[in-house]
Amino acid sequence: MNFEVLTLFPALFPGPLTSGVTGRGMAAGLISLRIHNLRDYTHDRHRQVDDVPYGGGAGMVLKPEPIFEAVRARAGKGPVILMSPQGTLLNQAVVRQLSGHADLYLICGRYEGVDERVAAHLVDQEISIGDYVLTGGELPAMVLI
Repeated sequence: MNFEVLTLFPALFPGPLTSGVTGRGMAAGLISLRIHNLRDYTHDRHRQVDDVPYGGGAGMVLKPEPIFEAVRARAGKGPVILMSPQGTLLNQAVVRQLSGHADLYLICGRYEGVDERVAAHLVDQEISIGDYVLTGGELPAMVLI
């Protein structure tokens, strides 16, 4: 299975994925992992990825433009998954369903989340790993992988 991960913190990967079952899967060529830095899809000199929420509100969200561009440039054709606290709870049935795809593209949110246009127009499924607060979507992406 091929995984592509879009993140603001590519240095977090592969991290613990190189150990245990996933590490053996990578060594055997059964699992591949491509990490994409969200900042590589920005076009301003500050490589800005955050903005105020569309329509107002508190906090900052990830801008939609770099995310849309990154997904358009992906290698695979499998579903686009947003790691999100609002998503479907990850369980064995969800994992079984996702394992039927040759590749998955995982978007790791940050700040207060991602611009709602990403979820509405780009993402095939939102997935959560539980009802608790994390600093971003990288750890949930690793759990899913």
